Order: sequence, then C-alpha cells, then structure tokens
Amino acid sequence: QVQLVESGGGLVQPGGSLRLSCAASGRTFSSYGMAWFRQAPGKEREFVSGVSSSGGNSYYADSVKGRFTVSRNNAKNMVYLQMNSLKPEDTAVYYCAAAYRGPGNSIRPKQYDFWGQGTQVTVSS
Repeated sequence: QVQLVESGGGLVQPGGSLRLSCAASGRTFSSYGMAWFRQAPGKEREFVSGVSSSGGNSYYADSVKGRFTVSRNNAKNMVYLQMNSLKPEDTAVYYCAAAYRGPGNSIRPKQYDFWGQGTQVTVSS
C-alpha cells in the first residue's frame, strides 16, 4: 500500500513557475514508476510527466516538454514536478500516481495503482 500526498499548487501569473511535490509512504517506493497527471474542468485526466523507478528515465507530454521537469528522490520517498513558463492552459488539478513495477511512462490512468488527492494549479493574470 502506498499513500501519496501532493503539495505546492497555487495561483501563478503566466510565465511564472511552481514546484509540485508528492510525498509517498511505504518502504517499497523505489519499486514504483511515478507519474503526474492533470485534469481541467470538463476534460479527461491527462498524462503530464513520468519517471522510472530508479529516476534514470523521464517522460513528458508534448504540451509540457521543455517547460516541466520531473525528478524523484528515493531516499526521501519524494517526487517533484518543476513547472516553468506556465501558461493559462496549464490550469488544472495535478495528481501524483504510482504504478508498481511500472515504467512511469504510461499515459493510461488505469495503469496506476495509487493516486494522491490532487493539488490545484491556476495560471492567471
């Protein structure tokens, strides 16, 4: 069992930055591929970024490539999403997700075993 808690969301102006954090419980965190998804009102949940269990491989949706950076610290059971050059279309609830022995690059929400409660990111002037 893994519990995930996101933090770091908020209101930011276009062009600004935010850093999301996801704290994971459990002793087997390093066995999980981790990902960030987001869901805007009236839209389906979409894959944003993911990272392999070791942290050696990272993946990004085309819409965020070059602006967002995912990382993880297995010693601290943490995953991060650094978001730069934010745009109004990045506004959404952002979720952290974990897939046991998963690669962290699946864009299908059903491939993930555990989810956090989400953190709101609003990009607006």
